Amino acid sequence: MHPPLETSRVSHRRVACDGATDIPGGAALGHPRVYLQIDETGYVDCGYCDRRFVLVGGPADGVDQGKLHDRGDGAGN
Repeated sequence: MHPPLETSRVSHRRVACDGATDIPGGAALGHPRVYLQIDETGYVDCGYCDRRFVLVGGPADGVDQGKLHDRGDGAGN
């Protein structure tokens, strides 16, 4: 286990990731857009870029992210 490279706190269980959302004009630098579903663990990792999405107020919110298991299949497994 290692801490995720980047963590985004989100308010919805279904999120989209393209790896370049925060990069101005960075669509060419990202990856194909994928839609991820946060399950009862309260987080999910993108299988392409390892960005972690944490549900605000969920069980993973406020937890040391380095202690959580990687969930890189995008399906919460």
